[in-house]
Amino acid sequence: MDELSRIHEACAYIRSICALPVEIGVVLGSGLGGFTDHVVIDKEIPYRDIPNFPVSTVEGHEGKLILGKMCAKNIIVMAGRFHYYEGYSPVEVVFPIRVLSLLGVKELLLSNAAGGVNPSFKVGDLMVIRDHISFGIINPLLGKNIDELGPRFPDMSEPYASERIRQGKAIASELGIDLKQGVYYGVTGPTFETRAEYKLIYNLGADAVGMSTVQEVIAAVHCGMKVFAISVITDLGIRDEENIITHQEVLDAANAAAPKLTAVFKNLIEKL
Repeated sequence: MDELSRIHEACAYIRSICALPVEIGVVLGSGLGGFTDHVVIDKEIPYRDIPNFPVSTVEGHEGKLILGKMCAKNIIVMAGRFHYYEGYSPVEVVFPIRVLSLLGVKELLLSNAAGGVNPSFKVGDLMVIRDHISFGIINPLLGKNIDELGPRFPDMSEPYASERIRQGKAIASELGIDLKQGVYYGVTGPTFETRAEYKLIYNLGADAVGMSTVQEVIAAVHCGMKVFAISVITDLGIRDEENIITHQEVLDAANAAAPKLTAVFKNLIEKL
């Protein structure tokens, strides 16, 4: 079975469970599952039940697709995502994004937990991603292009929709949330970066670094989606003290910042 057929098979199964028309998709990162508490849920579908879908293996990722309503809008939420470091190929990592596209999603909101490399950042900050650097990941569009999804050479001059960034910043200001803005550097993981790597990433022009999102955004842009993404700064790479970074630290910081992120996402969804 070719990749497009695999995508269609997954879409057909999801529609057989819930025929709710959706144009807004949300992808939740590590420790950010609390967003779903604000969704009026119609159906929950475990990833393991969806044909050809990967399965989340990382703590902090629930591993289910949620269809329902928020602010009177039909939405579909990925409670848990997939990463290259789990052993999935780039094509498998972006498989769900392509499924969302064929289900009708035009607007994609993504969240992630990221390490701060901008010295002005602190743990708990939210950073709207205005651009990314993809040199540290494997491009998911390598290989034969699926013309039904998008062009061979998609333009990436505006991977994150400037209109959505303006809206998100205005919403954060109204809510009294200090929303930073910056460049996200994508890496494969699963190791956290060395001190020298953090400094190099900062010198290359990035403000935060993480192990997700970039491949998904490339696939989303290829499919013609408008993308808005926020990083929760869960740890600091450029720091003086001799502390180490743990995944539990990342989860704790993400959980603490989740209400702020949820507020921004919820208000943006209302305006879409």
